[in-house]
Amino acid sequence: MQRLNALVLVGILAVASVGCGAEKTNEEVVDTVETKEENYLGESIEDHVIFPASVEGLVGDTMPFYDDGTYNVFYLADQRDGKQGYHPWGLIKTTDFSSYEDKGVVINYGESVEDQDIALGTGSVIKGKDGQYHAFYTGHNDMFEPKEAVMHAVSSDMENWEKIPEDTLYAGDNYAQNDFRDPYVYYVESDGLYNMLVATRKDNIGVIARFTSDDLKSWEDAGVFFENDMGTDSNLECPSLLTYKGKWYLAFSDQWPDRLVHYRIADSIDGPFTIPDQDIFDCNGFYAGRMETDGDNLYVVGWNGTKKKHTDSEDYDWGGNMVTHLLRQNEDGSLFPVLNPKVEELFSNELAVEPLKMTETTSVEEGSISFAGDQYEMAGFKDLLGSYLIKTTIKEFDKDGMFGFCFNTNDENVGRLNIIFNGATNRIEFYNGENIMERKAQSYVDFDISGSDQLDVSMLVSDGVVCMYVNEKMAFTTRMYMAQGSDWGVFGVGTKVKFDNIRAYK
Repeated sequence: MQRLNALVLVGILAVASVGCGAEKTNEEVVDTVETKEENYLGESIEDHVIFPASVEGLVGDTMPFYDDGTYNVFYLADQRDGKQGYHPWGLIKTTDFSSYEDKGVVINYGESVEDQDIALGTGSVIKGKDGQYHAFYTGHNDMFEPKEAVMHAVSSDMENWEKIPEDTLYAGDNYAQNDFRDPYVYYVESDGLYNMLVATRKDNIGVIARFTSDDLKSWEDAGVFFENDMGTDSNLECPSLLTYKGKWYLAFSDQWPDRLVHYRIADSIDGPFTIPDQDIFDCNGFYAGRMETDGDNLYVVGWNGTKKKHTDSEDYDWGGNMVTHLLRQNEDGSLFPVLNPKVEELFSNELAVEPLKMTETTSVEEGSISFAGDQYEMAGFKDLLGSYLIKTTIKEFDKDGMFGFCFNTNDENVGRLNIIFNGATNRIEFYNGENIMERKAQSYVDFDISGSDQLDVSMLVSDGVVCMYVNEKMAFTTRMYMAQGSDWGVFGVGTKVKFDNIRAYK
């Protein structure tokens, strides 16, 4: 570590002096929805909404429900308006997660502090045998004991809902009274019963309890469906369960310590559910992911949080932008996140990508950047506004090297925001500060580069969210306000590496 510190320090001092202009504030680049860019021909290009926020403010926990050709993504609307009630359900509709229609609030929170649902929590929607849509949601009231309960509402169109308070379900004595939330309801053909999974606690450990019903009104406790198998006592938030191409998948998010979305695989609905070799899709920049499928495609839908004070150097806040990954199924049933081709199709306008600055030992050839392994090396490009897609293939890298992407560089051309492939730690890491040797990574995932000859990278940047896909095996989502409207580049720290065929698209 001391050697790497010295390399970075010496490398910074050796970087060619290039004027970068005054540093922009986050506020100057946050509002990018209406921005435009120009392609090679100088034509104006409209922007794309890739990671939708809410017409109500921001997006919290998502609850996707596929019905008749449309994904109806209910979500907790993070209005941040200071009112006593909070987190009503909003609704975003999409057919393929490349374009969206936001209907705004469809189920509001209670009207008084005496209501169990003065705050709404996560739940799910199902179409019942009666032809109506049934929403089951968490009613939360910090003034109550118990604080949480599962509540019921019905609708004929998913936009106008009638609450049925008499159907409210509370935890029994065998479950935690104040941790009883995130109901997920599904129908089991074999026994003709509706099943409900609920995130709760039993014997001081996070569990997913199961309840059954034949009428969606009264529920019987069917015991623990799944118990925390991660060696912690964490709650298992936002569970979802579905079948896809011959396998059953259970997804949940650990509330602590890592705050990652996990999944398990089984051959039948009753399990046993096993842990795949790679049981996550993304880092802690992606949370509360719920799975949904139309039979052909499988998605996991979650959110990327804003930062406190809307400042890149701060910690994550709750709620932000909706993020969706298309999942690819391997022969063994394992799942991996990939760039949605429908989203990639939006980026049809290629932009000019020529380095504006680089270190002396950097070589450039036909769109490729190569570093010689001489301390700190970088190549920087002009700022890109609005939504854009970066693609490159990383080759000829040292297996224990450190290299990656930098954004919003300082006067020494070192990024204040850095996504790093770290061969020494076998991780992909995100640092929201320039001194990566003295800071703790804000986000990371285990990712061994030693077994790969190349890293195929696709990176989406939109509305302050950066989502990188690597080798169709891992997604890496971070919040970087200054990834838009500031310069960016690629770099290596004392390692040989080649960024081949760097391209950018609008």
